[in-house]
Amino acid sequence: MIRVMLADDQTLVRAGFRSILEGEDDIEIVAEAGNGEQAVARAAELRPDVVLMDIRMPVLDGLEATRRIIADPRLGSVRVVILTTFDLDDYVYGAIKAGASGFLVKDTEPPELIHGVRVVARGDALLAPTVTRRLISEFASRITAPPPAVELNALTDREREVLELVAAGLSNEEIAGRLVLSPATAKTHVSRILAKLGARDRAQLVVLAYETGVIRPGWLG
Repeated sequence: MIRVMLADDQTLVRAGFRSILEGEDDIEIVAEAGNGEQAVARAAELRPDVVLMDIRMPVLDGLEATRRIIADPRLGSVRVVILTTFDLDDYVYGAIKAGASGFLVKDTEPPELIHGVRVVARGDALLAPTVTRRLISEFASRITAPPPAVELNALTDREREVLELVAAGLSNEEIAGRLVLSPATAKTHVSRILAKLGARDRAQLVVLAYETGVIRPGWLG
């Protein structure tokens, strides 16, 4: 059972998401929060698998709430998905950098919402290739000069190649097809990269990859 917490200051939004998700046999809503402070406290208390977090909330916004949840070592299994009105909300990059596993637009269709919760619950990042590319293009201008990528020296040539494809938004299956590997081998490579770089999930790899210059806007080979 996937345990979900809804954090949004609009009661109707929470009610809408609850009605959609509770209809699924494998999803359970364990808590709701009307502001970021409540979200942090309830996440610490209940340790849900997934938190659907509105970016703009009173008392404490979703970005800071995400940072606090991710920074809590007791909540290492909690995944945060940011809810935003626009798919290139100015805070999205900051949220992913803070540790969110992806984001959903609030008017997303019910099947996409359900799929997104399941994707994040199993440990994958909720970043479609087109969204990943737009994020890179939109926010890479914030990085004036990539810092030395010393930590990347731990990667093999193949792992570095896989990292580039992860950063371009490809799934394990797509990476396997591109590199003529089995999906299981591609998944193993991704797991090793995550461990070597100390990244939480694929969303963190995207940020790390272009901040260190591994991938830049326009490279989507």
